[in-house]
Amino acid sequence: MAAAERTSADDPQSDPAKAALALRAGQIIERLARVIENPRSELNYDSLFQLLVAVMLSAQTTDKRVNLVTPALFQAAPDPASMAALGHEGIFGFIKTVGLAGSKSRNLAATSAIIHEKYQDQVPSGFEDLVALPGVGSKTARVVMNVGFGIPVIAVDTHIRRVAMRLELTKSDSPDRISDELAGIIPDRYLLHAHHYLLLHGRYTCAARNPACGACCLNDLCPSRDANQISRANPSGS
Repeated sequence: MAAAERTSADDPQSDPAKAALALRAGQIIERLARVIENPRSELNYDSLFQLLVAVMLSAQTTDKRVNLVTPALFQAAPDPASMAALGHEGIFGFIKTVGLAGSKSRNLAATSAIIHEKYQDQVPSGFEDLVALPGVGSKTARVVMNVGFGIPVIAVDTHIRRVAMRLELTKSDSPDRISDELAGIIPDRYLLHAHHYLLLHGRYTCAARNPACGACCLNDLCPSRDANQISRANPSGS
């Protein structure tokens, strides 16, 4: 499911094990909501189009790195028409310090032209329309839908995947399946911001290396806490 659509089969109450998982998921997100006061993207942008560009640039690149290159890029090309006119080589000159700059510049030029010509400079809000754009995968599409359009979907990146697996909210390794599974167990009232609660928790607390388990508000709810703490104490495995 691209959006958080629930059917009777998705209802946690129809499965006792899923109901218990949904209860724990609710407790987890409720706690994160208390400690993360500003659940928002850390990318800088001034329009839906600029959000899309920034998210496309962020693939395998930190938000901090993206925020270093986008001010000059957006000054030169703030909208789809000017970005398309800038072209692949012109875009590359602004983003060459970003990972995969060559492919990203080509995709940005092509996507900008499509948005300008097909969508009259308006970024589409639909999942299928977004993923049809060059360089826009399911994660990017969901981020734009969630952040840009306020649609309660969960985009799964490496941080969210790690947090969800450590908390045993999923056993899947597929980002799309994890997205759907999380949407099926997180209470509706938290779905809009669940993406950023989990992402920011993974970025600043539940890090890939040396997770801050001792300072984590989810410590007593985390099945992986002992393994994570042992790993910190014995990084060589000895």
